[in-house]
Amino acid sequence: MNFTDWLLRLLNGGLGNLSAYLAAHVLLCLVPAFYIAGAMTALIPKESVTRFLGRNAPKFIAYPAAALAGSILAVCSCTIVPIFAGIYKKGAGIGPAITFLFFAPAANILALVYTGGVIGVDLAFARLILSLTFGIGIGMIMALIFSRQDIAHDKETDAMFAGKGTMRRGALIFLLLLVALLLAGTFKIGLFTNAYAHLTVPIHGIDRFQDFLYRLVPYDPSKGEEGVTAQGAILIGLLALIGLSSWKGLENIYEGFNRWTWIAMGLVGLTLLTAAVGMTPHAGGLDIAFTGRFFGVLIALSALIWLMFKGLTEDELRDWLWESWRFVKQIFPLLVVGVFAVGVIRVLIKPEWIEALAGQNTILGNLAGVIFGVFMYFPTLVEVPIANMFLSLGMHRGPLLAYLMADPELSLQSILMISAIIGRLRAWTYVAWVALFSTLAGLIYGAWIDGTPLGILFLYLLGFIAVLAFALWWIERQNKARVSQAVSAD
Repeated sequence: MNFTDWLLRLLNGGLGNLSAYLAAHVLLCLVPAFYIAGAMTALIPKESVTRFLGRNAPKFIAYPAAALAGSILAVCSCTIVPIFAGIYKKGAGIGPAITFLFFAPAANILALVYTGGVIGVDLAFARLILSLTFGIGIGMIMALIFSRQDIAHDKETDAMFAGKGTMRRGALIFLLLLVALLLAGTFKIGLFTNAYAHLTVPIHGIDRFQDFLYRLVPYDPSKGEEGVTAQGAILIGLLALIGLSSWKGLENIYEGFNRWTWIAMGLVGLTLLTAAVGMTPHAGGLDIAFTGRFFGVLIALSALIWLMFKGLTEDELRDWLWESWRFVKQIFPLLVVGVFAVGVIRVLIKPEWIEALAGQNTILGNLAGVIFGVFMYFPTLVEVPIANMFLSLGMHRGPLLAYLMADPELSLQSILMISAIIGRLRAWTYVAWVALFSTLAGLIYGAWIDGTPLGILFLYLLGFIAVLAFALWWIERQNKARVSQAVSAD
């Protein structure tokens, strides 16, 4: 293979991964997430967030609340980042916000159920317990390390969102409907995935178009290659139209609504409905299956449209659209760069290398599982069958758990997006702690698999938690003492 062919192979890997990701995951996951983040920033009073997730909220309330909020969202790290940005900007402390960011993709309900069904209940329980323990631990550590920045952040949100009062009932219902829209588009349960009506559209040549797309972007579920379907190609085109119309309709929205504003909103609704149906190309045309997901999205969109005009004021509607568009501009370009880079790197890294390194429950093996999760990122739930494939090829269950904890958290695109929200230093500090705790989780679970008594491992884990809790208490005490001395000196 000459250098030109090698470069073309890398380029094809990057573009193929990007197109497959945009076609399969952005619309029903990420688009609602951006609007949820915008609604959180525009509509929720700061006091409503800080009461449960703020820097000064009781730890026994803030951190379990953050984990509980994350447990119901069956989404990948790329989708959770905009929501994380929304609650952080609105006044959540860095600690609870980080716990939410970690726990939601790592151990949401659907991921745990799927893990238990495909790989084993023991791994699902280990994933839950260790993700909860370490997610809260990482959040507390980040809160202590960056306590001064957290105080400054709290003052900034006071200046930006002071005097908002309580959240109006219409705004609250609107936010809950956005969450319902996200859940309807992402939950993989029979109610949503079953088809209740069918329609065949006689489109000549659609089957050949699908074959062309699969040659262009290969489809191989065993390798996590999702390909691009004919439906996905249609959705990518609609996504481009949304971007163009949003730029004209939302960029200067404070100067007033225009026709492009409503074109953009109409295209978003049309695109979500298109993504919610099932499409099967064949020689006779295109079969369209109207699934429960389609009807769920249709109901949620209808209610949202009614509330946009009846439940929100003009100022609230404008603020919501602007904040959502601002998050898109801040985060989406980094997502595109990250997904493309991951596609390039996946061409270079061979799964066999990781399998050879991760065949035993060693520190190196668990680190290999973590690194593989960073550079061979698969969207939520896709990582489970991939992990099962690694298991069949000889990967130890310890490094396998390390991979399952790191893959939803530390994708390259997520790291880039988080850096844009909380800064590079805090983002890379978070990455380091997640890598450390994921490795430790794999070692603990792998030791149990290798025969270490559960009671001894529990004592080790309890001892680790006790040492961590004491260290956090001592650091917090020292920080308070320094603050008191500084106040006394003044």
